[in-house]
Amino acid sequence: MKINQIYVNLPVKDIQKTKEFWMKLGFSINEQISDEKTVCVILNENIFAMFITEEYFQTFSERPVPKGDTTQVLVAIGLDSREEVDQVVNAAVENGATQHEEPQDYGWMYHNSFWDINGHGWNVTFADLSQMPSQH
Repeated sequence: MKINQIYVNLPVKDIQKTKEFWMKLGFSINEQISDEKTVCVILNENIFAMFITEEYFQTFSERPVPKGDTTQVLVAIGLDSREEVDQVVNAAVENGATQHEEPQDYGWMYHNSFWDINGHGWNVTFADLSQMPSQH
């Protein structure tokens, strides 16, 4: 079995601000499945972040929406270069996000991270698996 698409559903307070934030980072929006309660950010042709107002999000789960000082999930995304990693994280910080931790460089893998304007954690990575040290 293989999954053909992934939709990561995340609660937010303000759809319009969230939409503008992700567009400033260079991502496109699927307007066909976005409205005043949801915005679908296209991460690639098969992976999407669905940002949903907290009120509407509550219709999908009986569990409470986490408060801003908690972490339920960290989303890790991979890009094609170290430069792209820093470009996305820097754009995020310039547009209201906060740096999560200092960038980490392992030679074969590089990652940087941020908390978006809604408090969701994003680990942004580049990895060259051909350079990964072998384990003996």
